[in-house]
Amino acid sequence: MNRRRAADVATLVECARAGDARSVARLISLVEDASPLLREVAAALTPHTGRARVLGITGPPGVGKSTTTTALVRAFRSEGRRVGVLAVDPSSPFSGGALLGDRVRMSDHAGDPGVYIRSMAARGHLGGLAWSTPQALRVLDASGCDVVLIETVGVGQSELEVASLADTTLVLLAPGMGDGVQAAKAGILEVADVLVVNKADRDGAGRTVRELRAMLPHGSRPDAWQPPVLTTVAVRTSDNGVPELCDRIEEHAAWLARSGEGARRRVRRAEREVEAIALAVLRARLGDVRGSAALRPLAARVAAGETDPYRAADELVAQL
Repeated sequence: MNRRRAADVATLVECARAGDARSVARLISLVEDASPLLREVAAALTPHTGRARVLGITGPPGVGKSTTTTALVRAFRSEGRRVGVLAVDPSSPFSGGALLGDRVRMSDHAGDPGVYIRSMAARGHLGGLAWSTPQALRVLDASGCDVVLIETVGVGQSELEVASLADTTLVLLAPGMGDGVQAAKAGILEVADVLVVNKADRDGAGRTVRELRAMLPHGSRPDAWQPPVLTTVAVRTSDNGVPELCDRIEEHAAWLARSGEGARRRVRRAEREVEAIALAVLRARLGDVRGSAALRPLAARVAAGETDPYRAADELVAQL
């Protein structure tokens, strides 16, 4: 049985690397469903990962994240790059699945075999991403994507988690949707590698750019990256500012390689992924002992005032 499962996973990975979109979809579904095959999937994918550049796209709702993502996909495809998109959508309150709004808006690329788009449900996970996004990113990386774009759900101040996954984080704002002070309060200036004022054909775009530039902190080291502030009108197909945005993305990639920050970010990304998996294992084990003979006497001692909950928790973890 184990040999057959391993063979099935190996076949899926091989087909995904050959560009079979259905195999990529099945692998991501295994990830989203927390399949028992996850360990075999991760082991099979790992030798083929580490080459995709990861771009995070975040910002408040309504700033044009999906439109900008579509424009970037078009630009990367014009250079012959394979592109993956993980669009994290709000969850349906009934099914828990993604509402698929982003996939509808990116229909221009639906027939392109060099583009893979996957909508993922946040399912209540805070931080603007789905809990399975890191593993889905690993699938797209191993399947040969040169660039993977991760678009957050757009929930405001809680969607900063994307910076922990991305090599380059793009933060989008729009004129008339809150000033630079509000952006600073949300913490987005701290995670932005590139700031983009989209819908720049609207009144107030220049003021928004000036405010953001005035509020950007200056680095303490002369080689520190200073986030540029750009303007785009991503809904246009020409004269939209996207080529300049791509140039800044390339400049940031070069800085990441030159400074060593790119390698450090990838190590931190791996640390968070390992930590998350370890915590999930611990939660599962705690679930096994909830209400068990190991937990009940400890809870009784806490209730009786004989010990404190921290000491009891230490004892419980030691038993695990």
